[in-house]
Amino acid sequence: MSKLLICDPVDASAIDEMRAAGIEVDVRDDISQEALSSIIGGYDGIVVRSRTKVGAALIDRATSLKVIIRGGVGLDTIDVAHAKSKGISVQNTPAANSNAVVELALGMMLTLARHVTRADAGMKAGKWEKKALEGTEIAGKTLGVVGYGRIGQMLGEKARLLGMTIVAYDPFVEHPDIVSLDALLAASDYISVHVPLNKETADLLDAAAFAKMKPGVILIQASRGGTVNETALYEALVSGKVAGAGLDVFTEEPPKSEAVLKLAALPQVVATPHIGAATAEALERVGGEIVTLAKAALA
Repeated sequence: MSKLLICDPVDASAIDEMRAAGIEVDVRDDISQEALSSIIGGYDGIVVRSRTKVGAALIDRATSLKVIIRGGVGLDTIDVAHAKSKGISVQNTPAANSNAVVELALGMMLTLARHVTRADAGMKAGKWEKKALEGTEIAGKTLGVVGYGRIGQMLGEKARLLGMTIVAYDPFVEHPDIVSLDALLAASDYISVHVPLNKETADLLDAAAFAKMKPGVILIQASRGGTVNETALYEALVSGKVAGAGLDVFTEEPPKSEAVLKLAALPQVVATPHIGAATAEALERVGGEIVTLAKAALA
């Protein structure tokens, strides 16, 4: 019987279905990297999400491993090339999380446009700050989507229904919405980032990029930490060049550096702990795709 290790939370019904298919499933969804390294050799497959990192050193200890399944979109937490060099298949569930991430991005845009978190904090503190909380409407504004894959295009479709004009940047996609990055930065009232982290996208939005943006732009970062330069973003927020930011991902997770904690603490920032895919519906969809992948590889 093939053995599968669940390293991060997976829907319980998916686990039951894999066991019913004859796979021996061990659930260790809070396992540390150190503990994982010590037991990985005993498993034919592992399931990870964004928390667990699968680097070359771990792969070298995985002497029986046939498949790594990433419950989610990105594979930047896995050394895919090294895994494939060892004959290990790397699979993911790219479609399952898309709607959840899109809804969070839209929610952040609306929250920042109407100062919802600041208004809520004031009410909880016994304050009535109505005059200081005049907001704006997203209808009639231009949304620039950086990265126009599955998530980016879904965001564009939904934002268009809310009355927004869409422009997008993606060197790998042909679409009528596509413009150059400089054109997007100059035109956008809102910018939402949806790219993987790699050598081409690291610090894609840096100080030079912020200088090209409209004054008062609002930035949403729900892709991968490291694609937006956090120091440059902090300076742009403090100067007023960027009016607000919604941040769900960070270069270091959880953030520990004083600079990033200062960024998250700014009143014009809405910060969340990488919850883009954390909905009951997305977890169920991810689980279903994991079952299909695990059965194909191990059952």
